[in-house]
Amino acid sequence: MMSAGGEKSRRVAIYSRVSTLDQSSENQTSFLTEIVARNGGRLVGLYVDEGVSGSKGRDKRPEFDRLCKDMVPRKFDLVMVWDVSRLGRSLQHLVEFLNDVQAIGCDLYVHQQGLDTSTPSGRMMFQMVGVVSEFERSMISERVKLGLRRAKASGKKLGQPSKMSDELIQQVWLLQDQGFGLKHITAQMPVSRSTIYKIMNMR
Repeated sequence: MMSAGGEKSRRVAIYSRVSTLDQSSENQTSFLTEIVARNGGRLVGLYVDEGVSGSKGRDKRPEFDRLCKDMVPRKFDLVMVWDVSRLGRSLQHLVEFLNDVQAIGCDLYVHQQGLDTSTPSGRMMFQMVGVVSEFERSMISERVKLGLRRAKASGKKLGQPSKMSDELIQQVWLLQDQGFGLKHITAQMPVSRSTIYKIMNMR
C-alpha cells in the first residue's frame, strides 16, 4: 500500500468522518496513523467531522471543507481515508473530489477499497471511476430528454424553464437513482419541494 510511502518525507493528511455524535472516529484515525508511521510518512494534518452525514455537501462538512482548502496550496502530498463512504455518499461527490485531487497533484489512499492513486493500478481505477461517471451522466441525460418528451406529449406542465432545466432534472434523477428520497433531494437543490416532486414523477 501507499507506494508513495517509500518517499520518507511524504506529507500526509488524514480525513475521518462519523455520522452521529455517539460514534467515534478514533479507530479510523489510529489505524491510518499507524500506516503512515509504518511507511515512513509524515502526518501533517488531521481533519475530523463528527456527527455529520456523508450526504451533506462540502459546505456542511467544515473539516472536509478545510481539507479541500489546505489541499490547494499543497500543504500535504497524500490524503488518506478509511473508506470511500467517508468522502461522501454520492458518486458525484466522490468524482468531484477525485478530480480536485488529481488536478492539484495530490494522491489519495482509501484503505477499505485499496485505492491508491500513487500506484499504476490506483491510477487506472481512478480513470475507470471517471469513465463510469461520464457514462452515468450520459445515460441520465438521455433519460432526461426522453422524460421531457414524454411529459410534453402527455400534456404535463413542466413549470418555469429557469426552475426546471435539463441540468436540474439530471441531478435530481441521479440522486433518485442512488436511493435518496424527496426530503433529502429537496435539501440538496435550490428549488421548491413541489418542483423536485414533479421532476421525480416525470420518469
